[in-house]
Amino acid sequence: MEVKVGVQFAPRELVVDSAQTPAEVEKLVADALASDTRILTLVDEKGRRIIVPTDKLAYVEIAESTTRSVGFTR
Repeated sequence: MEVKVGVQFAPRELVVDSAQTPAEVEKLVADALASDTRILTLVDEKGRRIIVPTDKLAYVEIAESTTRSVGFTR
């Protein structure tokens, strides 16, 4: 699944390929916004951690992975 994180004052968004479900990522974002630590931590498919302060979040886009077809399809 692909997660795009917009960070304030950053020219590009962060793109994370995660093995988590959309519901799990949504819960992580909601919990981070509600917690006292105010940090969003995401883990990508390779186990790398991405940590973003929630006060710098512009948006979080959660998208299902789409498989691309090869060749000609109708």
